[in-house]
Amino acid sequence: MVRDRLAAGLAGVLVLAVAAGASAASFAYVPNELDGTVSVIATATNTIVTTVTVGILPVGAAATPNGAYVYVTNLGSNAVSVIATATNTVVATVPVGMGPAGVAVTPDGAHVYVANDSSNTVSVIATATNTVVATVPVGSFPFGVAVTPNGTFAYVTNEGGGTVSVIALATNTVVATVPVASFPFGVAVTPKSAFVYVTSLGTGTVSVIDTATNTVGPTVPVGTSPAGVAVTPNGAAVYVANRDSNTVSVIATATNTVGATVPVGKGPAGVAVMPDGTHVYVGNVVDNTVSVIDTVTNTVVATVPVGQFPLALGQFIQTITSVPFAAFSPRVEVAASTGAFEVNSTFTLGAGSPGIHPLTDTVTLQLGAFTITIPAGSFLQGPGGKFVFEGVINGVTLEAIIAPLDGGGFAFRAEGAGASGLPTTSAVTVGLTIGINTAPPVATAEFR
Repeated sequence: MVRDRLAAGLAGVLVLAVAAGASAASFAYVPNELDGTVSVIATATNTIVTTVTVGILPVGAAATPNGAYVYVTNLGSNAVSVIATATNTVVATVPVGMGPAGVAVTPDGAHVYVANDSSNTVSVIATATNTVVATVPVGSFPFGVAVTPNGTFAYVTNEGGGTVSVIALATNTVVATVPVASFPFGVAVTPKSAFVYVTSLGTGTVSVIDTATNTVGPTVPVGTSPAGVAVTPNGAAVYVANRDSNTVSVIATATNTVGATVPVGKGPAGVAVMPDGTHVYVGNVVDNTVSVIDTVTNTVVATVPVGQFPLALGQFIQTITSVPFAAFSPRVEVAASTGAFEVNSTFTLGAGSPGIHPLTDTVTLQLGAFTITIPAGSFLQGPGGKFVFEGVINGVTLEAIIAPLDGGGFAFRAEGAGASGLPTTSAVTVGLTIGINTAPPVATAEFR
């Protein structure tokens, strides 16, 4: 069997709900296979805001529903890199099977499914521990994987067998094997979990699987070497990247016919749709760019240079950029004349929070006009789940402790010396930010 890696293209779209009261921004995570990096594109400006170094040959990306983490498969490292989106740093590396490629996260965010191309298996990662908790045998050379929005099944394309394996998530067993066209690759599910769209590198078609019967209904002709595939949030259209045609086919799901063909960059492989459905982003492996398509006009409105060989356009995520604490109770002692202060507080996290991660989170304390920031990676973990920082920041000698409390809350304590610009009034405005969790500086503490 001849397997053309250059025709490859994973794509999947994870539409995330943002918690009430939280602010959010939309980003695309684009694995650059030959660079060992992930480009992070801010969709508001279509510019790269950062580049994250991951493992060898990154090819797939998927985000947790709260937007806190992105899981990136590294085909050459046999591992998955876990990126914390608050800091865009790799916070964990999970060994999986050989040749991990496609990746998808369950709607509840509890598990990640990884297709291991060279092991003929799917690894199941528990996100709570970032460990593999199950390994599922599937077909020959599995590459693409998509989880149904109802959280019931995972659909896995098997390049070597011309089939799609259907995994029941409740038991992590294969409950059906669906024959499709040759060299199945990309896979995407409609929002109501009714249909699965599978690209065929060998035939230039897209197979449409009815999930009620797990049988193929229509087969839709598209361009040459279709790879990546994505469905719009409203389920009305399917976008297919045709690697060897330098086009994207737009399938109308009501009729399963191609209603538009959009010229893009050279070697389009990965494709993903923004959460609001307004734009489609296409990774072009030959010219190392991402084409941005306006879904109203189906024309390219921007081109973004990225790294080398953006094989799979990763997930679009709405990253929660701030989540207010549910409760925050601070008390502070300030001696402005000597530059000393002490803060004792308790807090509970707000709805939609991805939790706190003191080992990788940035921590900022505000006392009136005075602000001090402890950089990410500065805390050390101590006994009893405590996290401790001791050091000097901008001339201020600082000690800080974050500790869990019974009932799910936390305590934050900070003691500093040598600070300038401390408040001198009898009421102090206090603010605290840990990662994306924040208490706006409106809490008034007792001045003593």
